[in-house]
Amino acid sequence: MRHDADVSVSSDPRAFLRHLFDAAVASAQPALALPPCLPPKPAGRTIVVGAGKASASMARALEDRWDAPLEGLVVTRYGHGVACRHIEVIEAAHPVPDDASVTAAKRMLQQVAGLQADDLVIALISGGGSALLALPLPGVALADKQHVNRALLASGATISEINCVRRHLSAIKGGRLAAACHPARVVTLAISDVPGDDPIDIASGPTVADPTSVADALEVLRRYRVELPASVRGALERATAESVKPGDPRLAGTEYRLIATPQKALEAAAEVARAAGVTPMILSDRIEGEARDVGKALAGIGLQVVVHGQPLRAPCVLLSGGETTVTLRGNGRGGRNVEFLLALALALQRRASIYALAADTDGVDGAEEVAGAFVTPDTLERARIRGRDPARDLERNDAHAFFAALDDRIVTGPTRTNVNDFRAIVVMAP
Repeated sequence: MRHDADVSVSSDPRAFLRHLFDAAVASAQPALALPPCLPPKPAGRTIVVGAGKASASMARALEDRWDAPLEGLVVTRYGHGVACRHIEVIEAAHPVPDDASVTAAKRMLQQVAGLQADDLVIALISGGGSALLALPLPGVALADKQHVNRALLASGATISEINCVRRHLSAIKGGRLAAACHPARVVTLAISDVPGDDPIDIASGPTVADPTSVADALEVLRRYRVELPASVRGALERATAESVKPGDPRLAGTEYRLIATPQKALEAAAEVARAAGVTPMILSDRIEGEARDVGKALAGIGLQVVVHGQPLRAPCVLLSGGETTVTLRGNGRGGRNVEFLLALALALQRRASIYALAADTDGVDGAEEVAGAFVTPDTLERARIRGRDPARDLERNDAHAFFAALDDRIVTGPTRTNVNDFRAIVVMAP
């Protein structure tokens, strides 16, 4: 990463945007964020468990700072593993769970069985853990849970709604992992990837009490018209589907610490912008809604800056985070960040003074091994020269193909952290 003084928004807006993104990702790296939050060492054993796209790098950061015996296992996405000395790392599928996800969950419950009150469990939780740590309720086949998961991902449901269903179809999420650790002390170190940083939605809350109910999960499934396999409906009708609720005595010895959040990442980017002489404005760290609608809305704010100098004057950068959704309408190569950008470009209609970047801080936007992309004032013109129809690509959810044709994609590889989506819109001075 280059130093602030090396980046000029006027000479290279794309490099400036990329520098902001890199600063946001760097601020959420476990090696930086985790050590100040470590608990004191216990009199008994230390067991480490974890799930998420950052869990392996979190485990490595923990090992590097923990000068006492420890053991355990974490599960992360394929390709996101990091070599550890004492903590086993399992890789599994995301965003739809696979057999490795189930194996990891079963072995994790075995790791925490039979602990004592003077033992410590450190749970390393980050975004992606909902799929990576999958153990269906008794009687529910993995294939049936995969079916429900795919349907919800394509439906336009929010991440909070999706995770409500996941918790109630799981034998390990919704506080069940922490309950299995009782009477040991449980300290969760979490990296948030959800709007609002609610612990129950980060990896579907395996170590926290769940205030939602089976009735809430059924209402989500009804609202989005998800066809339920018989095994799933039957499981949700049984009392065992209810998650661990607030006040459960098995969770009395638990503690939850957020070590990195979307807001902190946006603040890191804002600091870099100020150092480069560009005024930043953090619009929100929790923007949700359809990606294409958010693209239109933020384009409107950018145009307000250009035309009226409101809510601030150029040069400036509008920063935001959160997690939008994509309702699949076509069979293209989607991704919420690139769909946001394509809608933004169409709404801006070649404004010469506006550039933008949107990318997922874990390095994966949708199902593509691509973090996101850039929008420049000539995006639409270059696309049409290359034979792309921007409006049609948006309608088909084919934004990854659109930006691939322009060579405007951002490819980082696994960043091994995850503080959700990062968006930056630069409005240049006239």
